[in-house]
Amino acid sequence: MYFEDRLDAGEKLAREVERRAGRPTIVLGIPRGGVVVGYVIANRLNARLDVIIARKIGVPGNPELAVAAVAEDGEMAVEEEVATLYGVSQDYIERAAKREAEEIRKRVEKFREGRSLPEMSGEDVLIVDDGLATGTTMVAALKCVKKRLPRRLVAAAPVASMEAVMKVRAIADEVVVLSVPEEFFAIGEFYRDFSQISDEEVVQYLSSLRGGGR
Repeated sequence: MYFEDRLDAGEKLAREVERRAGRPTIVLGIPRGGVVVGYVIANRLNARLDVIIARKIGVPGNPELAVAAVAEDGEMAVEEEVATLYGVSQDYIERAAKREAEEIRKRVEKFREGRSLPEMSGEDVLIVDDGLATGTTMVAALKCVKKRLPRRLVAAAPVASMEAVMKVRAIADEVVVLSVPEEFFAIGEFYRDFSQISDEEVVQYLSSLRGGGR
């Protein structure tokens, strides 16, 4: 399955989310692309839209290969097999997480004006990204939200690797993915337009819908 762009992916994903998981009360997008997809879902399903910050930590010399991810509350997801295979130490991961904490702080300030995550106890929460390659970032975000005791926690993405789906399924109550291709190299290959999203665009999407749906 291919998508024209993130808005098209959001339209298609919104229908499947409603069919399989009902209507969430809160949609949390992982910046940047996940906010665009989440915007469409929140608008279609009349949910509140907000953002959750989680950052990937790459293998030394190969930043695109995730060895870990850290969420905005410090919750970590570590790829133990990757760390062992590439000889990545726990000390390296911890130091990288501390460096990412400053970038996370900046994004919380920019995208949520420094506010804490919304109250999620008893809510039906959907976390969405524009694709899941390893799933590590989504896992960190899920672990962060799960501690806040939502009634139901759903993870969604237009496309994901089977590896990512298996990891996410171990934490989320439901996983909604439209396409799980046998061969998965990069998220962008499943979009005709996978242009980079700017911080300003993220802010616009959030401000146009934050606090409630249509």
